[in-house]
Amino acid sequence: MQVQSVSDEAKPGRTLGEGARPRLKDMVADYERKLILSALSASGGHQRRAAATLGVLPTTLLEKMKRLGIHRSSSPQDIPLRAPDRL
Repeated sequence: MQVQSVSDEAKPGRTLGEGARPRLKDMVADYERKLILSALSASGGHQRRAAATLGVLPTTLLEKMKRLGIHRSSSPQDIPLRAPDRL
């Protein structure tokens, strides 16, 4: 993997000044968010299936979703899932 490709994909949760670099913590959270949203979308919003796809327990997936600000509407029409705008 090239460093440039990681930088291009990273969208840290804070505004960066010119010349500032994204923090690893932010890059990991963004990547984890993308993986979770992808698994939830592929499973039709079914959290247990998404958790199995990711190789984690459903409770772990729920905790990660809360930590990353991923919300699921109770209405099936709102799937795929979405992440809120940056905090």
